[in-house]
Amino acid sequence: MDAVVLAGGYATRMWPITLDRPKMFLPLGGKTVVDRIFVDLEGDDRIDRVFVSTNREFADEFRDYLSDTDFDKPQVSVEETTHEDEKFGVVGALAQLIDREDVTDDLLVVAGDNYISFDLADFVDTFERHESPTLAAYDVGSREKAKSYGLVTLDGSQVVDFQEKPDDPQSTLVSIACYAFPAETLELFEKYLAGGNNPDEPGWFIQWLHDRLPTYAFTFDGAWFDIGTPESYLDAVAYHLDGDAQIDPDARVENSTVGANVHVMAEAEVVDANLEEAVVFPNATVENATLSSSIVDEESTISGVDLSGSLVGPHTDISTAD
Repeated sequence: MDAVVLAGGYATRMWPITLDRPKMFLPLGGKTVVDRIFVDLEGDDRIDRVFVSTNREFADEFRDYLSDTDFDKPQVSVEETTHEDEKFGVVGALAQLIDREDVTDDLLVVAGDNYISFDLADFVDTFERHESPTLAAYDVGSREKAKSYGLVTLDGSQVVDFQEKPDDPQSTLVSIACYAFPAETLELFEKYLAGGNNPDEPGWFIQWLHDRLPTYAFTFDGAWFDIGTPESYLDAVAYHLDGDAQIDPDARVENSTVGANVHVMAEAEVVDANLEEAVVFPNATVENATLSSSIVDEESTISGVDLSGSLVGPHTDISTAD
């Protein structure tokens, strides 16, 4: 079995934090978002090759990143895009990768910005039992949230209806970006695209596919975060920290109140400050300031101000005048 980790987006909703870094490299504890996926794939002997599908803009970033890890399986597979408006769409990019990398085995596809609480091995177990296209489904608990995803209706574990981004969802069970396809179904990507169907979200492909082949769902409890916005990233950090604060031993924190779900990274300085639900990247400085629901990137300075719900890009100085 081969696997594809989808990492081709430009994460424009999280700029400037993700202007020059893939959002998959955002930290969650001592790891990055994508590390959690790589660990599962590396540890499953059924997975032979892992392709990181990314764009030309971030290809070298992924190569450099992987060269500094102990992961053996992941290899970069490059989409020929450098800007958001050049993207082929997820389905189009998958079809190109299948051809480019000569994928002829069963295929696992997972988004690199997924934070999921289940082990991917359990998902593959379910796929192997059904020997048919399989998706992961999660109850988001809100019909408003469900409007943004593919709505799944099940009979037992079989998908009997699928609606991509419905205007009026009748339930809250949605498909997340985690799929598995038998080898003999891979040619259907090209057939789907040749029919002039939507090449963007994979949910449109699943909606088309389940009418042609039995399709099944792996449902799970626990947690899932689609890390595409600052809010969802901070929610994932909060879930991971579970109300605690994580302060790197090499950070300097003095005369400060560090509240729940705060991550202060190496060489950062927090002095005379109040922090709540915040992430402070390496070598950043927060001094005589209040920070809540905010992210401060590397080598930035926040001094003498109160920030809430803010994204501060790298090498930025936000200070009150002397």
